[in-house]
Amino acid sequence: MSTDVQLDTLLQLMHDKSFLVLTGAGISTSSGIPDYRDRDGIRRGRQPMMFQEFLNAPEARQRYWARAMLGWPRVRMARPNAAHEALATLQTHQIITGVITQNVDTLHDQAGSHDVVELHGSLHWVVCLDCRRRTERDAVQLTLETQNPYLAGVDATQAPDGDTLLEEAFERHFQVPHCPYCGGDRMKPDVVFFGENVAPPTAAKALLGVEQAEGLLVIGSSLMAYSAFRLCLATIDQGKPLIAINIGKTRADNLLDMKVEASCEQLLPRLAEQLIR
Repeated sequence: MSTDVQLDTLLQLMHDKSFLVLTGAGISTSSGIPDYRDRDGIRRGRQPMMFQEFLNAPEARQRYWARAMLGWPRVRMARPNAAHEALATLQTHQIITGVITQNVDTLHDQAGSHDVVELHGSLHWVVCLDCRRRTERDAVQLTLETQNPYLAGVDATQAPDGDTLLEEAFERHFQVPHCPYCGGDRMKPDVVFFGENVAPPTAAKALLGVEQAEGLLVIGSSLMAYSAFRLCLATIDQGKPLIAINIGKTRADNLLDMKVEASCEQLLPRLAEQLIR
């Protein structure tokens, strides 16, 4: 089926219905942020750091922050692409009810979407696990660069969510950030790590969004994370249409009313143009 035919079918399904949108890493790849999985839903590269490992092992926090210091500039400089902007336009015209995202890059906010539900938090903030106070990531970055000048100019391959592929030798002498309020060394990006639960208020807000919408449109997500997949299950349980725009396999393929395997950066602007007419 051609993209034009799929677009027409998509327009028919969404006509006169207020859809909620759920986005994943696939919407941000065109902005220069790598995704986690290939077309078959298989995780790329090495296993990401687990929450308990980060929490309990000082060497794990050292490893994380050394890699993150080199990965943050790419995330910081990333800008919304046409897909983010199309969703912001659709929300402005009240054609979609809102946006829930698995991404931690804040690109939806930068594009102009409002009241975005960030299921997995934001890399733009760091939280102290001891006193629970938050610090802007840019401020932490300045501290990291001052304390670890030996990493200046080191080239590391970018990985998902601000991580990098850094040789172990560079990690051994890294000075981790300390909380500017209590001095603790358990500073963590304010995001949900693998093995960590989504905050209950955030999960509840996402489920409420599903209840209030008339359908769910998934964009750029394999839905392998249960925090996102459960929203699809809730949509089906409520008898509402479930649609995906995603290149490759998703966990909900057998539940979908329609799936479009196309670039969301190319398709969403066309969809927005047609729906706003």
